[in-house]
Amino acid sequence: MIDLVLAWLTVLPSFTLPLLLASLGLMISERAGVLNLCPEGLMAVGAMTGALLVLAGYDPMLAVLGGVLAGTALSLVFGVAAVVFRADHTLAGLATVALGLGITGVVGRSSMQKPFDGLARLSDTAWGAGLPRLLGQQNVLLPVTLLLLLLVWIWLFRSHSGLRLRAVGEDPAAADVVGIDIQLTQLGAVLASGALAGLAGAYLSVASAHVWVEGMIAGRGWVAVAIVIFAGWRPGGVLLGAALFGGAEAAMLRLQTLGLDFPIYLGAMLPYVLTLVVFCIACIRRSGDNGAPSALGRTYLRQDKH
Repeated sequence: MIDLVLAWLTVLPSFTLPLLLASLGLMISERAGVLNLCPEGLMAVGAMTGALLVLAGYDPMLAVLGGVLAGTALSLVFGVAAVVFRADHTLAGLATVALGLGITGVVGRSSMQKPFDGLARLSDTAWGAGLPRLLGQQNVLLPVTLLLLLLVWIWLFRSHSGLRLRAVGEDPAAADVVGIDIQLTQLGAVLASGALAGLAGAYLSVASAHVWVEGMIAGRGWVAVAIVIFAGWRPGGVLLGAALFGGAEAAMLRLQTLGLDFPIYLGAMLPYVLTLVVFCIACIRRSGDNGAPSALGRTYLRQDKH
């Protein structure tokens, strides 16, 4: 039993960190009032770009940075549509997802199912050789992700610029009155969400799977949307939600490797069933205080200023 738990804890970060990164970026965007449904497409572009760069001979860390840039570039398309041209956030987000999946289907088709050497485990590095097995099996993106989580929390709730961003998400008219640039703030938040979603996608291909396969995101972007709702748009809740959803998926994998008489497809459904449950709960408590920014998804026009 102890071996089973240790094996589950060893693979847990591989399932949790991509969800944590994507959800963290999504939370930043929505804290600024921009309803963001893009993570699925952003993660796909980040995963494909990272894999293509490694296959082209670049260092895996540079490939991860390429995935971050790819996610940021695609999020700029969404940001221009939703923030600059004030398109409906839902429609712009769905169109961006379709664009991202379409790009990966065309550009990445020739590189599918080609394994490569991705990021090394910490135990394979000179400075991580003495780490316990549980930590040594991870890669450098584990401490990077946890550091990002801490920095986002400090910035969002303990800095002047974080306060300004939250003010835009709560009451853009009042924020405009005190001189905050609404469009610039929201566009910056959208780009941050794209960078983190691109990092999440690159993690899947470069740090975890070490291969690019079309459709490898497998709905994780939509799970990230549910996690942010579950978390009440707070970093601590995002960490808990990512661990819950990722842990459920990791547990199903471990049960399958044990050869238990357990329906494989039923187990694979569990994270998505949890997603639907979260959406249902969000709908039920919509009339109450669910933690969502007051101006989330609303298009702000300057004449709306008080």
